[in-house]
Amino acid sequence: MISRFNVRTYFILYNDLGEILLSDELIAGKKYTKFPGGGVELGEGIEDAIRREAIEELGQEVEIIQHLYTTGFFVESLFKPNDQIISVYYQVQLLDTPRFRITTKKFDFNTDSHQTESFRWAHLGSLHPNELSFSSDKYLLQLLQNAEE
Repeated sequence: MISRFNVRTYFILYNDLGEILLSDELIAGKKYTKFPGGGVELGEGIEDAIRREAIEELGQEVEIIQHLYTTGFFVESLFKPNDQIISVYYQVQLLDTPRFRITTKKFDFNTDSHQTESFRWAHLGSLHPNELSFSSDKYLLQLLQNAEE
Protein backbone atom coordinates (compact mmCIF):
# COMPACT_ATOMS: atom_id res chain seq x y z
CA MET A 1 0.00 0.00 0.00
CA ILE A 2 1.42 3.37 -1.07
CA SER A 3 1.67 5.72 1.90
CA ARG A 4 3.92 8.58 0.79
CA PHE A 5 5.52 10.45 -2.09
CA ASN A 6 9.25 10.38 -2.76
CA VAL A 7 10.30 13.29 -4.99
CA ARG A 8 13.46 12.70 -7.02
CA THR A 9 15.25 15.21 -9.20
CA TYR A 10 17.64 14.40 -12.03
CA PHE A 11 19.82 16.44 -14.33
CA ILE A 12 20.47 15.91 -18.00
CA LEU A 13 23.92 17.07 -19.04
CA TYR A 14 25.28 17.02 -22.59
CA ASN A 15 28.91 17.41 -23.61
CA ASP A 16 30.20 19.27 -26.68
CA LEU A 17 29.78 16.11 -28.77
CA GLY A 18 26.08 15.86 -27.92
CA GLU A 19 26.61 12.88 -25.64
CA ILE A 20 24.55 12.54 -22.47
CA LEU A 21 25.96 11.88 -18.99
CA LEU A 22 25.02 8.61 -17.30
CA SER A 23 25.63 7.54 -13.73
CA ASP A 24 26.46 3.92 -12.97
CA GLU A 25 25.78 3.26 -9.30
CA LEU A 26 25.97 0.50 -6.74
CA ILE A 27 22.88 0.84 -4.52
CA ALA A 28 22.12 -1.70 -1.81
CA GLY A 29 24.48 -4.18 -3.45
CA LYS A 30 22.90 -3.97 -6.93
CA LYS A 31 24.09 -2.15 -10.05
CA TYR A 32 21.94 0.56 -11.64
CA THR A 33 22.42 2.89 -14.60
CA LYS A 34 20.54 6.16 -14.37
CA PHE A 35 20.69 9.87 -14.94
CA PRO A 36 22.59 11.76 -12.23
CA GLY A 37 20.55 13.16 -9.36
CA GLY A 38 18.71 12.08 -6.26
CA GLY A 39 16.16 12.90 -3.63
CA VAL A 40 14.64 16.25 -2.78
CA GLU A 41 15.11 17.05 0.90
CA LEU A 42 12.38 18.51 3.10
CA GLY A 43 12.33 22.30 2.88
CA GLU A 44 14.22 22.24 -0.44
CA GLY A 45 12.98 23.36 -3.85
CA ILE A 46 13.33 21.16 -6.92
CA GLU A 47 15.88 23.44 -8.58
CA ASP A 48 17.81 23.78 -5.32
CA ALA A 49 17.96 19.99 -5.16
CA ILE A 50 19.34 19.85 -8.73
CA ARG A 51 22.13 22.27 -7.81
CA ARG A 52 22.92 20.42 -4.55
CA GLU A 53 22.96 17.03 -6.25
CA ALA A 54 25.33 18.32 -8.95
CA ILE A 55 27.74 19.58 -6.31
CA GLU A 56 27.47 16.34 -4.31
CA GLU A 57 27.85 14.03 -7.30
CA LEU A 58 30.02 15.97 -9.73
CA GLY A 59 31.81 18.24 -7.29
CA GLN A 60 30.90 21.32 -9.30
CA GLU A 61 28.06 23.72 -9.96
CA VAL A 62 25.61 23.64 -12.84
CA GLU A 63 23.31 26.16 -14.44
CA ILE A 64 19.73 25.07 -15.01
CA ILE A 65 18.70 25.45 -18.65
CA GLN A 66 15.14 24.12 -18.69
CA HIS A 67 12.63 21.75 -17.17
CA LEU A 68 12.33 18.68 -19.40
CA TYR A 69 9.83 16.34 -17.81
CA THR A 70 7.97 15.37 -14.64
CA THR A 71 6.78 11.78 -14.27
CA GLY A 72 3.21 11.53 -15.52
CA PHE A 73 2.59 7.89 -14.65
CA PHE A 74 2.62 5.88 -11.44
CA VAL A 75 6.02 4.60 -10.31
CA GLU A 76 6.46 2.49 -7.19
CA SER A 77 9.84 2.72 -5.48
CA LEU A 78 12.15 -0.23 -5.99
CA PHE A 79 13.71 0.43 -2.59
CA LYS A 80 10.76 1.48 -0.43
CA PRO A 81 7.59 -0.38 -1.50
CA ASN A 82 5.29 2.11 0.26
CA ASP A 83 6.69 5.07 -1.71
CA GLN A 84 5.36 6.53 -4.93
CA ILE A 85 8.20 8.07 -6.94
CA ILE A 86 7.79 11.42 -8.68
CA SER A 87 10.81 12.24 -10.84
CA VAL A 88 11.57 15.73 -12.14
CA TYR A 89 14.17 16.19 -14.90
CA TYR A 90 16.06 19.34 -15.84
CA GLN A 91 18.61 20.02 -18.54
CA VAL A 92 21.70 21.66 -17.08
CA GLN A 93 25.09 22.87 -18.20
CA LEU A 94 28.35 23.03 -16.33
CA LEU A 95 29.66 26.44 -15.29
CA ASP A 96 33.22 25.23 -15.89
CA THR A 97 35.02 22.43 -17.70
CA PRO A 98 34.29 18.98 -16.24
CA ARG A 99 36.43 18.26 -13.18
CA PHE A 100 34.78 14.97 -12.25
CA ARG A 101 36.08 11.54 -13.23
CA ILE A 102 34.62 10.26 -16.50
CA THR A 103 35.16 6.70 -17.62
CA THR A 104 34.32 4.74 -20.74
CA LYS A 105 33.43 1.51 -18.92
CA LYS A 106 30.19 0.68 -17.13
CA PHE A 107 30.46 0.44 -13.34
CA ASP A 108 34.10 1.51 -13.37
CA PHE A 109 34.36 2.05 -9.62
CA ASN A 110 37.55 2.83 -7.75
CA THR A 111 37.40 -0.06 -5.30
CA ASP A 112 40.28 1.33 -3.22
CA SER A 113 38.14 4.32 -2.21
CA HIS A 114 34.92 2.30 -1.82
CA GLN A 115 33.46 4.35 -4.68
CA THR A 116 29.89 3.38 -5.62
CA GLU A 117 29.28 5.75 -8.53
CA SER A 118 30.97 6.36 -11.88
CA PHE A 119 30.10 8.64 -14.78
CA ARG A 120 30.31 8.09 -18.51
CA TRP A 121 29.12 9.75 -21.69
CA ALA A 122 26.76 7.94 -24.05
CA HIS A 123 25.58 8.77 -27.55
CA LEU A 124 21.91 9.62 -27.23
CA GLY A 125 20.95 8.00 -30.55
CA SER A 126 22.63 4.67 -29.80
CA LEU A 127 21.48 4.39 -26.18
CA HIS A 128 18.72 1.81 -25.71
CA PRO A 129 16.11 2.47 -22.98
CA ASN A 130 16.76 -0.97 -21.47
CA GLU A 131 20.30 0.15 -20.65
CA LEU A 132 18.72 2.40 -17.99
CA SER A 133 17.42 0.89 -14.78
CA PHE A 134 14.41 3.05 -13.87
CA SER A 135 11.16 3.33 -15.81
CA SER A 136 10.98 7.13 -15.68
CA ASP A 137 14.56 7.39 -17.02
CA LYS A 138 13.66 5.02 -19.87
CA TYR A 139 10.63 7.12 -20.71
CA LEU A 140 12.60 10.37 -20.69
CA LEU A 141 15.30 8.83 -22.89
CA GLN A 142 12.64 7.96 -25.48
CA LEU A 143 11.29 11.53 -25.35
CA LEU A 144 14.80 12.93 -25.88
CA GLN A 145 15.49 10.54 -28.74
CA ASN A 146 12.15 11.34 -30.43
CA ALA A 147 12.86 15.08 -30.13
CA GLU A 148 16.18 14.54 -31.94
CA GLU A 149 14.57 12.86 -34.95
